[in-house]
Amino acid sequence: MGKFEQLVTSQMRTMDKLLFLQSEIERCQKIEQELIGLQEKSKKLRSISKEILEMKKELKQVQERFQEQTNEVIRSYHEKKMVM
Repeated sequence: MGKFEQLVTSQMRTMDKLLFLQSEIERCQKIEQELIGLQEKSKKLRSISKEILEMKKELKQVQERFQEQTNEVIRSYHEKKMVM
């Protein structure tokens, strides 16, 4: 093989490597963008989870207050009934 053929063969190998690396970079950048998107969704999930937890606490407080009010209504009804 002559010098010209060797140079062309070497250049073709370099071009193959260049194309491979370019496609790998594009693939990795796509994965990076997907991961960034997932990270944002994860932040939103944590925020929503925190909000749900806070609403559950508030719901429990409202349920307890409602139960107290129900008990008061029942006591008041019984007291009124005894007075009559």
